[in-house]
Amino acid sequence: MQLIKSKCIPSLPYGFDACALTKSELSSLDFIVNRFFMKLFKTNNIDVVKSCQNFGFSLPSEEWVKRGKNLVAKYIACERAFVYYSSSMFY
Repeated sequence: MQLIKSKCIPSLPYGFDACALTKSELSSLDFIVNRFFMKLFKTNNIDVVKSCQNFGFSLPSEEWVKRGKNLVAKYIACERAFVYYSSSMFY
């Protein structure tokens, strides 16, 4: 599981933060992770899958929200730095 968490899961949401995804697209990505857990633990019960995901796995839809917030924060920080830099050039 550590191999999947460190190699596969990070590549799944690569570039998400710059995209506007619909709810159905996010659900499709969550489905991939849920199906992986179903096959790994040989169960079709989504409650079992959800309880297993509580140990350090986050769904792509949750990651998308986090990464989107980080992108906005970085954009605001860059914008402030640019305004500060450009205004200091004239003084």
